[in-house]
Amino acid sequence: MTQEELDTLMSGEIEDIDSVSDEELDESDQEESDDEKPLGYSDETAHHWPLPATDEHKMVHQLDDVTKESEEKATEIFDIIEGISTELMEKEENVNSVIEVLNSNIELFTTLAAKFPDVEAFATQLDKNTSALNEANETLEMIQTSGDSIMSVMDIMQYQDIHRQKIERVINVMRALSTYMNSLFEGKIDDDKRASSAQHLPGDENADIASTDDIEALLAQFGNNG
Repeated sequence: MTQEELDTLMSGEIEDIDSVSDEELDESDQEESDDEKPLGYSDETAHHWPLPATDEHKMVHQLDDVTKESEEKATEIFDIIEGISTELMEKEENVNSVIEVLNSNIELFTTLAAKFPDVEAFATQLDKNTSALNEANETLEMIQTSGDSIMSVMDIMQYQDIHRQKIERVINVMRALSTYMNSLFEGKIDDDKRASSAQHLPGDENADIASTDDIEALLAQFGNNG
């Protein structure tokens, strides 16, 4: 709002500030917003400008979240992998027990088939047990291969911890730089004891623009006078 518009409001020509159309207010807000944007700023060049210092844009804050969530997810993955590895070891023991029984059966039916060649059942059972033994050995080999793959995954996951440590090192450097910069700009006078800065200096453009605080103070004074 310009000084002229403020004078008009104070003189009573505008009886109700709510009568100002939303469109006019929006245009005013847009103009103020445009004035706050740096020279050369546009939607196309927005990625060249720093992001506002909100929680979602604070670098150290975001990196802390990344390291925390990464460590939590890595722990969950390790727990799942450990559970799978334990189950594979149990199945391997079970398959070994089956193989032991099949070997015993094959030895028995081999002897029986040799002594009683006319009994077809002995030869048939010998073939079935031999086929079952081959399948059991293939299953055991697959379980052992899967176990090796699980160990490889756990080794690869170790790099996640290394990456986390690298990010933490970056965080520490950024925090150290922040502390150093703060010490460089540190003053001997408290901010609340400093003289207030001038709103307008000779040569400034739009010197007739009233600040938001000025407007609120004048409106409060106008309300008290009424």
